[in-house]
Amino acid sequence: MTAPARQIRPAFRAAATAFAALTVLACAPAFAQAPQPPAPPGTAPNAPDQAASKHPGGKPHPGGKPQPDAKGTSFVENFDRLDRSFWFVSNGWNNGAHQNCTWSQRQVTTDGGNLKLTFEERQNKDRKNVCGEIQTRARFGYGTYEARYKSATGPGLNSAFFTYIGPTDKKPWDEIDFEVLGKNVDQVQLNQYINGKGKNEKIVPVAGGADKGFNDYAFIWEPERLRYFLNGKLVQEVTDPSKIPQNAQKIFLSLWGSDTLKSWMGPFAYSGPTTMEVDRIAYTALGEDCAFPQSVLCTLD
Repeated sequence: MTAPARQIRPAFRAAATAFAALTVLACAPAFAQAPQPPAPPGTAPNAPDQAASKHPGGKPHPGGKPQPDAKGTSFVENFDRLDRSFWFVSNGWNNGAHQNCTWSQRQVTTDGGNLKLTFEERQNKDRKNVCGEIQTRARFGYGTYEARYKSATGPGLNSAFFTYIGPTDKKPWDEIDFEVLGKNVDQVQLNQYINGKGKNEKIVPVAGGADKGFNDYAFIWEPERLRYFLNGKLVQEVTDPSKIPQNAQKIFLSLWGSDTLKSWMGPFAYSGPTTMEVDRIAYTALGEDCAFPQSVLCTLD
């Protein structure tokens, strides 16, 4: 299961809300069976694709983009600041009836070389909570995706690192996920969607708790293989071509909550502001060498 209804354009909100309500009712109740979410109607408003030809904190490299619309190039982001020409900050909407918070740019900050996405109780439009999300403006193709982050704490919350593309971009819904659900921060859920079809979940233990310290989450996406890594260890390998996304995608970091997706995310219970902290995120195009010493690519033969 993954975050329902990614980045809704205002024109789609009414239809998406009705659709989300119907689909959530159809979800299986048991978390172990990973109920399926409402299909996302699209990507964020005013978030055009832009070529990531330059980026502070990383040196782009040519090549490694087999998908023709994958304009993003290799980068390492250490969040000394937030480059708005590279990152789009979600602000002023929500992803549907299942989401109990409004995306707010005030919930997205950088401090001491970390990105901070904060969930807190504050009325914003028709939601009583606010939450934070960023996404790349460019789409990225096959390669290695890595994020080092510490999750937020609390049932009903989702601290996510994922890639996504969908119908608003005139593409099928493709997605690759790492999601830490606040109801159990001792594990992370892996998943991928291919043309809107999921049910590829795997639960992996996170030693010491995902909210107690920083952990390294990575996946290597190739045309015929998808590998997931946790703290440098291979934890899932997918070789079935029907279960490997093919479309170039944008990269997301997000923290959000839900009152309704209880079987998946747990019953929401607010106990105060909580923050997802991201120390680093990186992308290395297919065929390129590892770009920083901690990269999972540096450990592979």
